[in-house]
Amino acid sequence: MTDILIAPRGVVTNSADPQDAPISWKRRLIRFGTLGGVVGALAIAAATLPLREIGDSVETLGAVAPAAVAVVGGLLLSVLVPRTMITLLCGLLLGAATGALAALAAAIIAATATYYAGRWAGRGALKARAGSKLDRLDGWLNRRGLAAVLLVRFLPLAPFGLVGYAYGTTSVCRKRYLLGTTIAAIPSTVTYAVIGAAVAAPGSMSAATLAPAAIGFAISTAIVLRWRYTSRRDATAAAAAVPAMA
Repeated sequence: MTDILIAPRGVVTNSADPQDAPISWKRRLIRFGTLGGVVGALAIAAATLPLREIGDSVETLGAVAPAAVAVVGGLLLSVLVPRTMITLLCGLLLGAATGALAALAAAIIAATATYYAGRWAGRGALKARAGSKLDRLDGWLNRRGLAAVLLVRFLPLAPFGLVGYAYGTTSVCRKRYLLGTTIAAIPSTVTYAVIGAAVAAPGSMSAATLAPAAIGFAISTAIVLRWRYTSRRDATAAAAAVPAMA
């Protein structure tokens, strides 16, 4: 049940979600600095990981190896290690099928962690800039919903983890964000995992390996064309409505 509070002078406020309370810019900067420091420290630690020893350790883990690789991969993605490299390594260490599943799980783990970290650090940051370009961008992303997430994730516009942090600062629904991220990650995950596995078994790669990536490119192209069509249609409708209102 939603709690209703009566503020001074008869103003009614909704306290259903305390996280929606305004955050001062000073407090927000402290959170951004804390998050940046943690990510930077983890990134430095990740750069010193002994990759050869990790590969040997995976072989000794047995059945739990895919889960361990997924968790470590998710952590590395969260500190802005390129997803292509992580997925290739998953395929190399675990094989094409298991590596693809582990890489996809790593992407979902990183997407979830970065989204909530970004929300903690910068929740409402775009909406706070009322009337600004950032506020309009936030509204545009929210209106486009799943399609916006799909396009951003299909196109390599920024590191995987960085996009997650950025989305956390927007008002985009977490369910649409996670669903769009998962769908968009599948084609490239399968492709790069197979390529990674082909390093260990060169004869396993064929022209069909590139099919998932081609499908992802076709989908992103279709989304762009669809957006261009709807944008022009909306602009035409808005232009036609102006004389009618006059």
